[in-house]
Amino acid sequence: MKLASLKAGRDGQLVVVSDDLSACVLAPAPYETMQRALDEWHESSHVFQHIADQLNEGRAHQVRPFIQAQCASPLPRAYQIADGSAYLHHVELVRKARGAEMPPEFLHDPLMYQAVSDTILGPRDPIPVGSEDYGIDFEAEVAVIVDDVPMGIHPDQAGHHIKLVMLMNDVSLRNLIPAELAKGFGFFQSKPPSAFSPVAVTPAALGGAWRDHKLHLPMVSCLNGRELGRPNTGVDMQFDFARLIAHAAKTRPLGAGTIIGSGTISNRNPVAGISCLAEIRMLEKREGGEIKTPFMSYGDVIRIEVCDDAGQSIFGTIEQEVVTA
Repeated sequence: MKLASLKAGRDGQLVVVSDDLSACVLAPAPYETMQRALDEWHESSHVFQHIADQLNEGRAHQVRPFIQAQCASPLPRAYQIADGSAYLHHVELVRKARGAEMPPEFLHDPLMYQAVSDTILGPRDPIPVGSEDYGIDFEAEVAVIVDDVPMGIHPDQAGHHIKLVMLMNDVSLRNLIPAELAKGFGFFQSKPPSAFSPVAVTPAALGGAWRDHKLHLPMVSCLNGRELGRPNTGVDMQFDFARLIAHAAKTRPLGAGTIIGSGTISNRNPVAGISCLAEIRMLEKREGGEIKTPFMSYGDVIRIEVCDDAGQSIFGTIEQEVVTA
C-alpha cells in the first residue's frame, strides 16, 4: 500500500496511490490527512488497503492521475523528526573532515538529533538557503513513520511500530556545523528543513526489499543530472530501524506520526558511490590530498530515488533546486 499527501492547506490531502505511481484516489473521511490516519492506523489501514486493492486491480472509483509535482511530503508537518546516523562509514568520514575521530562507543550507541518538523519541504520544493557560504549539502536517507511507541520499548518489539517507509533529503549546511557543535549543544542552524519522497510505502508492500527492519535497495543520487552514487541501503547499516526507534524512545514515548531517519546512506565499498558531497570531499582529500568538489550552489538540482529490480520507482522522486532565501 502506498500513500501520499497532495498539497492542500497545512496538512495536505491524503491519497491512496497505485503501485506504479500512475493513479490515486482521495482518502475518505475522516482520514483526509496523514496524521489523522496514523492516529487511528488500526482502523484506517484496513480502509486504505481495500482502496489500494481496487485501484491496482482497475476497479476503483473516482480515480485521478497521480502527479508527483502536486505532492507535499507525506507528512507536511510532523510532531517530531529524530534523525539517526546508522551508517558508521559516513560518521567516520565527516568527523575526519572536521578533525575528529569516531569514539568507540559509537559502535553500540546510535547518534541521533532532533530535526525540523514543523516546516517540512515538499519533494519538489526548492531548498532556500541564505548564503552559498554555508556549505550547502544534501543527504540521501531512508526514513520510517511510526505509530504510538511506548517509552523504554525493547528493539525486539520496536520494529512492529513501523507503519510507513519513505526517502529523505536531510539538507545540511556543512560550514556552520563545526562552530555549532563546538558549543556542545548539537545541531540547530546547520540543519534547515528536510524533504521526503512523494510516496510513503508500507513495509509489506516492499516485499523482500524490506527485511531485518532495513530497506535493501540502491539509493541513487544525481546532482545536475550526474549520478554521484547508488549505495545499497541495507549494507553497512550498523543500527536497524528497530534499534533507532528503541534509542529514541529510551526516555520518552513517541507519538504517532514521529519520523525516524536512518542517516546518510554510505557503503564502505567505494564503487557504490556516495549520498552526500561531504563524503566525496573527504575521499578526495584522503586519496589525493586536495578537495576538488564544491558544495552546492544556487541553481543546482539534487535528485534522489530508489527503484525496484525492474527499474520502477517505488517512492517517487525527490528533486529539488537550491535557491536564495
